[in-house]
Amino acid sequence: MPVVRRAFVDLSHGQIHYATCGDATALPVLLLHQTPRSWVEYREVLPLLGQRFCAIAMDTPGFGDSAPLAGPASIEQWAAAAIELLDALSIAKAHVVGHHTGGVIALEIAAAFPSRVASLVLSSTPFTGEAFRRGRREQPPIDAVELRADGSHLTALWQRRQSFYPTGRPELLEAFVRDALKVSGDVEGGHRAVASYRMEDRIGRVTQPTLLVRASDDPFASPHVPELQAHLPQARVADIDGGMVPLPDQLPQAFARAVLDFLEAQP
Repeated sequence: MPVVRRAFVDLSHGQIHYATCGDATALPVLLLHQTPRSWVEYREVLPLLGQRFCAIAMDTPGFGDSAPLAGPASIEQWAAAAIELLDALSIAKAHVVGHHTGGVIALEIAAAFPSRVASLVLSSTPFTGEAFRRGRREQPPIDAVELRADGSHLTALWQRRQSFYPTGRPELLEAFVRDALKVSGDVEGGHRAVASYRMEDRIGRVTQPTLLVRASDDPFASPHVPELQAHLPQARVADIDGGMVPLPDQLPQAFARAVLDFLEAQP
């Protein structure tokens, strides 16, 4: 298996941390994680993609080891930061893969910088139209918990996500909690950025070949696939049975296989 290497690069807002795997001269694949995760979500996926491509998993600004943006973040700002990273790495064009929040960022990259995106993989990505935004406004926070001196907020954070993770896999929840604790500032900021993104105004600009990865047991995202398909007639769908919210680190082999099958079919 190829080795995963980690590095930092200076961008206009501060340092970005990323991990890469594979031959640097191979076709690049940029991987974008969900909120409030980090590149670690793709730790086991990177070597699988790196056998054929140059796989790059970045920490979105404010997550993992990347410096935060000034002020409240937005999907548009995160997309611009990803393009800055590609510029810093002298990458003119890449396949872009995103999971949950990362999928929303990936779509904005394809819409705002179409010449930089060879193809698009949207994994467990919501359609953030008016109905979605209204629903989020009416729902309680997803990951925000009150800091408590006895540390019970850590248990509360674990329990918030537990029903959306597979039983018998505590290491997945541990990875989630570790990443959540590293978020710069507000752990809920990423969810708010998604909930304010007007996807209906942007998705019509996306013309690149697209794969929609549907995790069968992800109640947040899987219902959005038909609506995404309606706006992306060029999109194919890959179903992953048993997949849940942590799909890339839950089922890395199945996730990587779906991505590779799609990418290897591109001209």
